[in-house]
Amino acid sequence: MLGPVILAASRSDRMRRLISAAPVTKQVVDRFIPGETVTDVAPIIGDLVAKGLELTMDVVGEDITTPEQACAARDAYLELIGRLKELELGEKVEMSVKLSMFGQALEGGHELALANVRPVVEAAAAIGTTVTLDAEDHTTLDSMFAIHEELRKDFPQTGCVIQAYLFRTEADARRLAEAGSRVRLVKGAYKEPAEVAYQRKHEIDKAYVRILRTLMEGEGYPMIGSHDPRLISIAQELAHQAGRKLDEYEFQMLYGIRGDEHLRLAAEGHRMRVYTAYGTDWYGYFMRRLAEKPANLRFFLRSMVSKG
Repeated sequence: MLGPVILAASRSDRMRRLISAAPVTKQVVDRFIPGETVTDVAPIIGDLVAKGLELTMDVVGEDITTPEQACAARDAYLELIGRLKELELGEKVEMSVKLSMFGQALEGGHELALANVRPVVEAAAAIGTTVTLDAEDHTTLDSMFAIHEELRKDFPQTGCVIQAYLFRTEADARRLAEAGSRVRLVKGAYKEPAEVAYQRKHEIDKAYVRILRTLMEGEGYPMIGSHDPRLISIAQELAHQAGRKLDEYEFQMLYGIRGDEHLRLAAEGHRMRVYTAYGTDWYGYFMRRLAEKPANLRFFLRSMVSKG
């Protein structure tokens, strides 16, 4: 099980320095993170939309230690929204935000994160789009769900993410489905203890299907966050059983992974949204992408050997 080892490395300053210094790293990181600035990624956004895809944008960065950094993260998203307005792409591009970037872990962090994320949600709504609150480790979720509920009072399209590997998630899914929420379901990409999360792949996959059935049969809008061909097929069948039309759910996959599948699903008439991250603080995001899928790690190691 390399995943937990990689996730531990994602929090190691020594590993950060080692990997960041490797000559090949930037080449490989570019596969998953196509730029550092809004200007870098604007052409990529336009290209993906032209291909019939939609996007959710993530300005990467989680190691926030001061309120000033949290405000800077807010401003980075506001800059992105301003560029989307200029490009007239608001209806095709939403935002994904991690509340840790908005100061959630600081003193008074719940209130600080809510105060910082609200202007982003307001600005997104003004250009015809919305925001999804990403899930992080299990200790942050009660705060995230409370902020989600508060934002939905004024902006009901605000979405949230739930993670299939957590024991609590089936109950969370039932509550969110009844409330008519936009919900992205993912397997989970943080190192969680056995007391709160399934540890085996087959257990996580079974939980994913159970939770997805709940979402499909509920009142909300399911967003299937998976690259697994079997789960994608199951999702299509569950949507059919629930009588959902093609615009009543969507698939979401990461930029740089299974690009041909993105296009295939879009060509079949499905809503296909590409999770696209950018920014300079890429390390934690990159390491979780390696931990999620062995093929990503093999790709990186092969590049290290051939190019390093």
